[in-house]
Amino acid sequence: MHEASPEYSQFLVTQEPYYLPLAREVDLFESAYRNQIPVLLKGPTGCGKTRFMYYMAWKLRRPLITVSCHYDLTASDLVGRYLIRGAETVWTDGPLTTAVKAGAFCYLDEIVEARKDTIVVIHPLADDRRMLPVEKKGEVVKAPPQFLIALSYNPGYQSVLKDLKQSTRQRFLALEFQYPDRDREAEIVMHESGVSEDRARTLVSLAEKTRNLKDQGLTEGASTRLLINAAKLMAGGIDPRSACETAVAEPLTDDREMLGSLRAVIGALF
Repeated sequence: MHEASPEYSQFLVTQEPYYLPLAREVDLFESAYRNQIPVLLKGPTGCGKTRFMYYMAWKLRRPLITVSCHYDLTASDLVGRYLIRGAETVWTDGPLTTAVKAGAFCYLDEIVEARKDTIVVIHPLADDRRMLPVEKKGEVVKAPPQFLIALSYNPGYQSVLKDLKQSTRQRFLALEFQYPDRDREAEIVMHESGVSEDRARTLVSLAEKTRNLKDQGLTEGASTRLLINAAKLMAGGIDPRSACETAVAEPLTDDREMLGSLRAVIGALF
């Protein structure tokens, strides 16, 4: 395994992130990396997709460059552009070009938020060519074996306007993420916050009840991330009901009726 060049050391994950495997995702990702297959992570909000990428970057000792995708993200934002500095015009690599040159993991988070004309820039990197055309410089950057591109998205937000084309999807190996089972989710909440097992399990019960309300008034149920936030507030001395209302109920919805229902559930549990 090749070590990253010192100039890219700022992108290394130097400390092991806490990650509790849920299935065979670690083995599958390692096999994809060895075989130079790009990876698509799909799953609900806050289920651990980004943490998984940090964990794999640490485990495989590769730099990790993350891009949060949005509609205004252009191909130049990813690849690079000429900038005026003083009296000179200087080329500046974008994060995608930097990742290719570094032999890094390039993680494009919430890829469906990006425009279709931006997404196609990754196509030559995500097939057998493994190259990045830098059209403004008239160059082609060849990806080294250590480079890997990974995408993530939430299938729950799919629509005609926000979906990946088959021409993009079929370049990737897909790993599906779900929320952990009750025991593992409680273990994660305990580890990340320091609350007791009983309190962590009660938070998981709250999450399960909100997830049952998905498409019945809630767009999404409570994520593991929200449970950890609530648990941290509790560990810091905030009473459980206030912690859950602030960290779980309020972020989930603005609907007053639904908030009232969530507060009633919280009151019953705590």
